[in-house]
Amino acid sequence: MRWDIFCKVIDNHGDAGVCWRLARELAGEGEQVRLWIDDPSALSWMAPVGAPGVDVIHWRDAHDIDAARLAPAQAPDVLIEAFGCEPAEAVIAQLARAISEDGVPRHWINLEYLSAEPYVERLHGLPSPVFRGAGAGLTKRFFYPGFTPATGGLLREHGLMAERDAFDRPAWLAAQAIPWGGERLVSLFCYEPPGLPALLDAWRRGPEPTLLVVTAGRSSAAVRSLLSESEVGAGATGALRLHWLPHVPQPDFDRLLWSCDLNFVRGEDSLVRGLWAGAPLVWQIYPQDDDAHHVKLGAFLEWMDSPASLVRFHHAWNGFSDATPHLPTPEELVQWGAVAAGARTKLLAQESLAQRLYRFVGRKS
Repeated sequence: MRWDIFCKVIDNHGDAGVCWRLARELAGEGEQVRLWIDDPSALSWMAPVGAPGVDVIHWRDAHDIDAARLAPAQAPDVLIEAFGCEPAEAVIAQLARAISEDGVPRHWINLEYLSAEPYVERLHGLPSPVFRGAGAGLTKRFFYPGFTPATGGLLREHGLMAERDAFDRPAWLAAQAIPWGGERLVSLFCYEPPGLPALLDAWRRGPEPTLLVVTAGRSSAAVRSLLSESEVGAGATGALRLHWLPHVPQPDFDRLLWSCDLNFVRGEDSLVRGLWAGAPLVWQIYPQDDDAHHVKLGAFLEWMDSPASLVRFHHAWNGFSDATPHLPTPEELVQWGAVAAGARTKLLAQESLAQRLYRFVGRKS
C-alpha cells in the first residue's frame, strides 16, 4: 500500500520522532511510505541513514504550491495527518479524484495525540466529515494512540523486546564513551522542570554517587544554567557526575533508556520508549495554558497503578505542588520499577499501533 504521512514540527521534535518511527515501521513491513515534513532538519541526527522504503519530502504548508509537483503519480491508499496538521491540498485533491474515479477504498486518518484519559476510547475511530477545500465530501477518521485495547495502541517495532533482552549494557555505554563506573545511572530528557534545581542539589549532596546522562538541547541548557562554569567544565559537582550526550539516532536513544536505573522522559515519543525500557520513569508532561496537562498526567499515573510516592514525585517535578522532589529511596526505586515493568507487561499483551492501524484500514499485518 501507499502511505502519505504529513507532519508539522511544532517544537522539540517529538512529532517528527513519532512520525519517523511510524514511517520506518510501515516501510519495514513492505509498505511504500512518503513522509511529508515541514522541517526535516532533526532527521539528520534522528535517522542519519534514513530507512529503505521511506521517502522524505520537504514541504511548507497545506497551500505549498510545490506540493502538486511533488505529489506522487498515484494517489495514496492511506493519507495520515499527524496531530491535526493540514496535509497538502494537492495530495488531498488527488485522493478525492482517485476515490471518485476508480472507487477503490482509500483512507484519510487523523493521527491524534497520546492520552490515557477516558475520552480516547470514546473518540477513537469516529468519523469526521470534511466540508471545505479539496477534500469536501470525504470523511476522515480519528485514530487515537492509547494504553488500552479500545484505543489505537502504541508504536512498537517487531522484535523490540528480543533486542531489549539481548542488550549488552556495559558494551553499549563503552561504545558511546559514557564513563560509567557502576554507580546509579540516570538519564535526563526534559524541558525546564520546576523540580530540577532541587533534584540536582539532592544528587550533589546525596549519600551515593550518581552519573547523570544529560541529553542535548533543552535538557542540557536547563542543567547548565543551574551549574557554575567550573562544574560544567569538570562535569561533576559533589556526588554527582554529568555526561553531556550529543544528539543520537533513535535506536541509541532507546538503548540509553535501556541502560539507566531511572529515566526522566518528556512529551510523547520518549514516554512510550521509556515504557518499553521497563525501568523506573518520571514523565515531564508538555504544559498547556488551560492546565489540561494536569488531568492528562493524572490519568496516566492512574493507568500505571502508581504508588503515592511516584505520584508525589511527578507532581513536584512538574510543578503541580509546592513540594520539591526528593531522592527516591532504594525501596521506592524498586517499587517504581515494578510498576513500570507491570505497565509494560500489560502493553505487550496488546497489539501495537501499526497492527491496529493495519486492521483499521482493512489490511492484515
